[in-house]
Amino acid sequence: MPGAIKASFQTKLFLAALTSVVIALAVAGALFSMAMRRQTDERIEQTLIAEARLAADSLARGTPALRPGSWQADVAALDAEADRIGDLVGARVTFIAPDGRVLGDSAETLAGIAAMENHAGRPEVVAARQSGLGVSRRYSDTLKIDMLYAAVPAKHPSIAVVRVALPLTDVRHQLQAILTATLTALGLALAGAAAIGWMMSARIGQRVHMVAQVAARYRVGDLTPPRLDYGDDELGTVARALDDSVQEVGRRLAAQARDRARMEAILAGMIEGVIVVDPQGRLQLANHAARHMLKLDDLALGRHYVETIRHPAIAELVASALAGRSPEALQLSPPRDPSWTIVARAAPATSGGVHGAVLVLHDITDLRRTDQVRRDFVANVSHELRTPITAIRGYVEALSEGDATPEDSRRFVEIIARHTLRMERLVKDLLRLARLDAKQETLELVSCETRSLIQAVTADLASALEGRGQRMSIAIASDAETLRGDSAKLQDALRNLVANAISYAPEQTTIRVEASRLDGRVTVSVSDEGPGIPEEDLSRVFERFYRVDKSRARDPGGTGLGLAIVKHLVELHGGEVRAENRAEGGARFTIILPS
Repeated sequence: MPGAIKASFQTKLFLAALTSVVIALAVAGALFSMAMRRQTDERIEQTLIAEARLAADSLARGTPALRPGSWQADVAALDAEADRIGDLVGARVTFIAPDGRVLGDSAETLAGIAAMENHAGRPEVVAARQSGLGVSRRYSDTLKIDMLYAAVPAKHPSIAVVRVALPLTDVRHQLQAILTATLTALGLALAGAAAIGWMMSARIGQRVHMVAQVAARYRVGDLTPPRLDYGDDELGTVARALDDSVQEVGRRLAAQARDRARMEAILAGMIEGVIVVDPQGRLQLANHAARHMLKLDDLALGRHYVETIRHPAIAELVASALAGRSPEALQLSPPRDPSWTIVARAAPATSGGVHGAVLVLHDITDLRRTDQVRRDFVANVSHELRTPITAIRGYVEALSEGDATPEDSRRFVEIIARHTLRMERLVKDLLRLARLDAKQETLELVSCETRSLIQAVTADLASALEGRGQRMSIAIASDAETLRGDSAKLQDALRNLVANAISYAPEQTTIRVEASRLDGRVTVSVSDEGPGIPEEDLSRVFERFYRVDKSRARDPGGTGLGLAIVKHLVELHGGEVRAENRAEGGARFTIILPS
C-alpha cells in the first residue's frame, strides 16, 4: 500500500538520520569531554602550581624562621600563615621542613600537625627537591581522600617545600559541571537534529509517496503523464528518468496495441484464413476464417500446431515452410465437411535468421460451385438448343426430298414452327437473364392494384387454364389491395409462377393466388394442388434449367428459365421469393415485396 510504503520509508530514513546524528554527537561529546577534562586537569594543575609558588614566595618574603627558644610559638605562627594562605587560594597549604616534618597545614590543628607523619618521602616533595616542581595524584592518609598535590621549593630558612593540595572531589565537581553543560548542549543539538531530520525525512517521504502513487497508477494501466514537481536533487532526477522511461514504454505499448488492433481488424475482415506459426511450431495467431474453415473448436495459442490442426496435408505444408522451403499450393477439403474446397498456401516467415510459417487458406467452394453452374448452364443451353435444331433439321431434310404428301408437309412445317418458337422463347429468356444479371433493367415504381395485376395474368393464361380445365381462385386481404412496384415486371413474375402451376398441377384443379400484408411487407403467393417439390430440390428450383423429378409432371415444353427470371425480377424490387410444400399437398411459391 502507498501509505505503508511512505511510513516505512520515512521512518527508516528518519531512524537512519537520527542514528547517524546520535553516533556523531556521541563521538563528538566523548572527544569534547576528554579534551575538556584534560584541559581542566591541566588548568587546575597549573593553578595549583601557581598557588604553590605564590605561597612559597609569600613565605619567603614575610615569614620569620624558627627560633630555638620559641619553636612552639614559631610553629603556631607558621601554621597560622598556612591557614591564611589556604584561605586565600582556597586549597590546602602545607609547609614542610628540610627534614620532612610538617611545620604548618591549613587543614590541621597544631595538635594534628604534631601527629602528622614525616613528609620527606612524599612523591611530590621528593620531585620538588630534585627538579623544583612536584605534582602527584594520590590518596591522602591524613584526610582519607584522593588529593591533587603540587609542591615547590621555598626560600625560607626553616621551610624547604611548600605544598598546595586540592581534593579530587572538587576537581570532579568542576568536571561534572563541564560534562553537564556538554551533555545539555548535546541534548539540545540532538533534539534540533531530530526535528530537522524528521522534517527532511517527511519531505523526502512525501516525494517518495507521490512517486509510489504514480507507480501504482502506472501499474493499473493509467499512463497519463503526472504533473508533479520531483525536485532538482538526485531523487528528482531518478524519478524523472523513470517517468520518462515509463512514458516511452507506454507510447511503444500504445503503438504496438494500435498495430495489433489494426492487424486483428484486417485479419478479422479477411475472408481468407490466416494462421501464423513461430519457429518452434507453436501457434501464434489464427483468425476467425481459419478456425471456421478447419473446424478448430478448441484452438489453443502457444501449443504446437500438430496438437490442434490434425490434418496431415496441412501439417506437411507447415513443416515445409518451417524448414525454409516454399511448398506448392494444396487443394483439400476440411475435416467433417467434404462439400468445401480449400486452397492452402504456406510460406516461411523469416525473423532474426529463424523461420516461422504463415499459412493462408482460400475458400474456393463458391468458385467451384459457380464453375459447375457455368458448365451446367452451357450443357443445358446446348441440350435445349440441340433438341429443336435437330428436329428442325430433320423435318427440313424431309421436306427437301420432295416426296412428302401435302398433309405431311403441312405437319412438318407446324413442327418446325413450334420448335422455332421454342428456341425464340429460350433466346429471349436468356437475353433477359443476361440483362438482369448485368443490372441493365430499370424499375418504374408506381402504386399498383394487386387485383388488376392478378386478373391481367389470368387473362393472359385463360386458354391454358381452359385447356386443362383448371380454375383460378383469387383472395386479396383488405390491407394488400395495393402494392408498390413495376407493374410490367411484377406481371411477368406472376405469369411465370401461374404458368408453372398450370403446367405441374393436375387437370380439373384449382390454382390459388392470395395477397396479404405481413410485418409491413406485401406477400403474393401462388399455390397448386400438384405433387409438390421434393425437399432436397426446394433450395434449387430457382436455378437455371434446373428441373425436379420428371415423374411429378408432364413435359411442360418450357425453357427451364422461368423461375430463375422470377427470382431476379423480385430481387430487383428488393424482395425475395420462396418455395415450399403445402401441408395439404401441392407447392406454394411466395413473393415478398417491401412496402
